[in-house]
Amino acid sequence: MTILRARPASTLAVVAALAAVTATGTALLTGPAAAAQGCRVDYTPNQWPGGFTANIKVAPGDTAVSSWTVTWTYAGDERVTNGWNATVSQSGSTVTARNASYNGSIPAGGSIEFGVQGTFGSSGGVPTGFSLNGVPCNGTGPTPTTAPPTTVPPTTAPPTTTAPPTTTAPPTTAPPTTAPPTTGPPTGCAGAVLCDGFENQTGSTPSGDWTVVNPDCSGAGTATIDTTTTHSGGRAVRINGAAGYCNHVFIRSTKNLSSLGSVRYGRIWVRHTTAQPTEHTTMMAMADSADGNRDLRVGGQNGALQWNRASDDATLPEQSPAGVAQSVPLPTNRWSCLEFMVDGAAGQLRTWLDGAAITGLTADGVPTHDIDGQWYNRTWRPQLTDLKLGWESYGGGADTLWYDDVAVGSSRIGC
Repeated sequence: MTILRARPASTLAVVAALAAVTATGTALLTGPAAAAQGCRVDYTPNQWPGGFTANIKVAPGDTAVSSWTVTWTYAGDERVTNGWNATVSQSGSTVTARNASYNGSIPAGGSIEFGVQGTFGSSGGVPTGFSLNGVPCNGTGPTPTTAPPTTVPPTTAPPTTTAPPTTTAPPTTAPPTTAPPTTGPPTGCAGAVLCDGFENQTGSTPSGDWTVVNPDCSGAGTATIDTTTTHSGGRAVRINGAAGYCNHVFIRSTKNLSSLGSVRYGRIWVRHTTAQPTEHTTMMAMADSADGNRDLRVGGQNGALQWNRASDDATLPEQSPAGVAQSVPLPTNRWSCLEFMVDGAAGQLRTWLDGAAITGLTADGVPTHDIDGQWYNRTWRPQLTDLKLGWESYGGGADTLWYDDVAVGSSRIGC
């Protein structure tokens, strides 16, 4: 990975060099950039064996923008798994980052920063093809040529005399788990109001910070503490979800979540055994005090993830072929990281699966036919008060689910 700096327009006449270091320590040199006037993107990576984070600073120059989309292309096998302060997706080697709801405007002469986290199998070299709102930034340098080692920036590249690590543990330059967003999303909980891996559970039934509840009615569904299937540590919650209506079973957090305010971020590691059926199911629910305390729910329908509003049964995305195609199924028989953001003041929500934003599970405040048109058939300003994890089935199909490493806070937590 490398540090990529776009030069301001005033310095384009000066020959600029960008040094890069491959996994073997070979120094590479690129030539001057030919950026669009005023357009600047700084890409600053931090690498460890098999993984990296990168901080990206975007400056549009002398023209303000009200929203932004930044794209670039990786030269190797880098895969972005997470992002913060932006909605990030990847297709092939091309990465697209779009502004969040709160940082779309950049004034003339100003800048914003966002970041990504990812993995790689081998060193990929210098990212190229940076653009801002379709306008090329930074240009394309000539083919890299070997340069003297003295051109390597000593503060941003590992010494060539240091042998590669012999273990899989990240080096000291890897992002600490408590680092602020500018250096990478935390892998722990980083100040979240609710942060629980269920390690303090001592019995077979969830207790203490969680209580077992059966909304509406109870039946064959059960909730237990499992010590054999976990995402981390020695305990997780297992939900045996029975088929048919009225087998509702959830664990409800006893934590006071009222301090979160109107914006709530959540991170849940979940694993299940059976593909989502055609019928409607629920695996997470949050009571909405602005909607008669009816639940805002996450589950599935027509074989894919969906949000569902209990008060009017509106779904996101809409259950049309075009709408369902904008969602994705929850993978079976492996742990998945499900993240969400609900902004009650703006009436918006976003959803990520394993760090990738899901288009169909995004409500941006502007109705889109076949996606969130039904969702916005009325004013929606949720005020969420709790968190429940479990199982509801409204037809055929049973499932076994595990939940672990649950976090809820006022900023994005990361996987």
